[in-house]
Amino acid sequence: MGMIKEFQEFAVKGNVVDMAVGIIIGGAFGTIVKSLVSDIIMPPIGILMGGIDFSEIVITLQEATADAEAVTMNIGVFINNVISFLIVAWAVFMLVKAMNSLKKKQEEAPAEAPAPPKQEVLLEEIRDLLKTRG
Repeated sequence: MGMIKEFQEFAVKGNVVDMAVGIIIGGAFGTIVKSLVSDIIMPPIGILMGGIDFSEIVITLQEATADAEAVTMNIGVFINNVISFLIVAWAVFMLVKAMNSLKKKQEEAPAEAPAPPKQEVLLEEIRDLLKTRG
């Protein structure tokens, strides 16, 4: 029973839940970026380069035969994936930069001096009263 309880404590911790949410959102973000690259960015670039569809750029290593399909290196798909990676890397960089900026602002904010203990305030008042009497 101890192992199950230990696993429950681990699974319920905030870090695990935060990580799971991050993975789910990251997967969705990856799908959006893939669509952005293949459906929005690459078609105009292909037109500018003479109507090239990047996803169809391949290097044929072995022609197709009756028994087997052609063996190809899919250079265009690789280019699309590199562009997707760069977009995701840029987005993550900007997110980390924003988080660091917020953290730095919090550290730079002047911390208010804590109020002196009540006993100390009372002693200072007594001292000031004794000064005025003397």
